[in-house]
Amino acid sequence: MELLKFRTFLLLCSLILIASPSPASGDLGATSYYGPPYFHTACYGDDISQFPPNMLFAAAGEEIWINGMACGRIYWVKCISSNFPNTACAQGQMIEVVIVDRAQTSVSRPAWSGTTMVLSVPAFTAIAGTPVPWVEIEYKQK
Repeated sequence: MELLKFRTFLLLCSLILIASPSPASGDLGATSYYGPPYFHTACYGDDISQFPPNMLFAAAGEEIWINGMACGRIYWVKCISSNFPNTACAQGQMIEVVIVDRAQTSVSRPAWSGTTMVLSVPAFTAIAGTPVPWVEIEYKQK
């Protein structure tokens, strides 16, 4: 009976690992951050419900904007490196963000322009720690 429970446990653990996002299969890009005010967004205007309770959201760079098709998309994002001293990516920290805006037209300007996506301050802090202008990321659409 104990062997059966152990095998069931191992099977469940394997399924969880298989279902988890794989950072090895994502695209590479860069991200910056932007702070409030976040309103009026290109995707949903002044609708406050567009922002998730955890405030992990992003504005799409032109690379993924595609005429507004990025609105509402969910991405897994992971910091992979930084070119700035005293900055360490939160190793292994992959977060989920929803696209709510277009970086090129956002009310609040990004700390660094021309990136793949621009994260809210809480999202950027979750993967990069110290606020630096930008970090290199791995990202994958959910």
